[in-house]
Amino acid sequence: MISEDFTRVWTKLSREWKISLEQALAPLTEGQLNVLELLLESQPMKPSDLIQFLSTTPAAITTLLDRMERGGLIARTRDDNDRRIVWISVTEKGLSEAERGRGIRNGMIEQSLDRISSHNQQLLVYLLGKVANS
Repeated sequence: MISEDFTRVWTKLSREWKISLEQALAPLTEGQLNVLELLLESQPMKPSDLIQFLSTTPAAITTLLDRMERGGLIARTRDDNDRRIVWISVTEKGLSEAERGRGIRNGMIEQSLDRISSHNQQLLVYLLGKVANS
C-alpha cells in the first residue's frame, strides 16, 4: 500500500515540477539544460558520449543538438586528427543559459523544500539517497 502512496505523491510532484520548470526555462528546455550540464562537467564530448546519460536514441540526440546549435547554446567542431569525430562544447550563451536554468530549478526546489523543516529536508535527502542506491 505504501508503494501506491509513494507513486501517487512522486508522480504528482514530478509532473508539477516538470510543467513549472518548462514554463520558467523557456525558450530553454529541461532536456537542453541537462545536456548543457553534462557538457559543463566534461566538455568537449562526442554526441555518442551523451547516450549513456540520456534515456533516448541517437537520432533524438542529434535532433536535440541541432536545435541547441541553431539556438547558439553549443558549438560543434571536427576533430583535427580524425574528421569523422565531432566534438560538442558549450558556447558563452549556453553557459549563461545553464546558469539561468540552474538558478530557476534550484529556486523551485528550494521553494518546495521550504515547506518542511531543515531537519526533515536532510532526512528526505538521506532517505531518497537510500532508495536511489538500493
